[in-house]
Amino acid sequence: MSIDIAVVPVAGLGTRLLPATKSQPKEMLPVAKKPVVQYVVEELEGNGIKQILLVTGRSKTSIENHFDFDHELTRHLRETGKEELLPELEYERMRLQFFFTRQRKQKGLGDAIMCGQHYTQDQPFVVALGDSILGLNGSARVVQKMIEAYETQRPACVIATEEVPIESVSSYGVVAPASDDEVYSIVDLVEKPSVEEAPSNQVIAARYVFSPAIYQALAETKPGKQHEIQLTDAIKLLLDSGEKIMGVRVSPAEKRYDIGSFQSYFEAFVDFALADKELGSEFEEYLRRKFCGDH
Repeated sequence: MSIDIAVVPVAGLGTRLLPATKSQPKEMLPVAKKPVVQYVVEELEGNGIKQILLVTGRSKTSIENHFDFDHELTRHLRETGKEELLPELEYERMRLQFFFTRQRKQKGLGDAIMCGQHYTQDQPFVVALGDSILGLNGSARVVQKMIEAYETQRPACVIATEEVPIESVSSYGVVAPASDDEVYSIVDLVEKPSVEEAPSNQVIAARYVFSPAIYQALAETKPGKQHEIQLTDAIKLLLDSGEKIMGVRVSPAEKRYDIGSFQSYFEAFVDFALADKELGSEFEEYLRRKFCGDH
C-alpha cells in the first residue's frame, strides 16, 4: 500500500524572522499570494498524500484556521459581488484530512516528530518541514520518488538531499552518498560539520520518509544542543545499528526555499511573484524599470 500519511512540524518559534513572526507563525508568512505552509500542503497532495498531521505549538492557531472552511467569508464574497475571489479559496476543498496536535515544549525537531507517534502508529509516513518549499507552486515530485524508494528497498529512512556550495555545509545535516545515482544508499551523515569534516556537499533537504523504527531511535537519542532532540542524531543511530538509510537527490528544477532567514524569505517571495501567472510579467517589468533604468 502506498504511503499516504504525512507529519508536518510547524511548532518552531521563527526567531530569526522577528519582528515579522512575533504575532504570526513563520509558516503563515506570505510568499507571493500564499502562506508558506500552503505550498507545502499542496506539494504533499500532489505527491499522493491523503492525511496530514500538523504538529503545532502556542500561537499557531492561524494555521488550523487557514485550512478550515470559512463559510462566513465565502458568504460575504457572494453577497458583496466578489465571486471572482472565490477561486482563491479552492485550496479549502483539497481532498485531504487534516489533524492537529501540539508540541507543548520546544524540544527540537525530533521531539516534534515523536508527537505524531500515536497518529502514525505502525505505518510508514512522510515528514515535510512546514517552513521549506520545494519547487514552484507545488510542482516538486521528489516525495513520490522517495515513497517509491521506500516501497522497493524497505529502508528505515529515505532522505531528500540537495547539493549546496561546500562552504555552506556547516549550516546543514550532511550525508555521505555511496554512489552518484539519483537514488542511493547513505553510508554516513553528520550534523553541521566543518568544511574539512563534511563527507560531501549533499545536505538534508527537509523531506523524509520513515518507517516506525524512527520512534525507538528518537526515544534513545540524548538531547543535544539547547537540550533538543536532534532528528539527524536519531537517523545516525539507525544507520549505526545496521539499518538501511537511503537518499534521493532533489533536482535543480525542484529548488528548495528554506524560509529560515530574511535573505531566503526575500528570495522566495521574488521568485514566486515572478512566476505568478496573473501578475508575474507586470512585476518583472517593474523590476526591469527599477534596476535597468528602462522607461
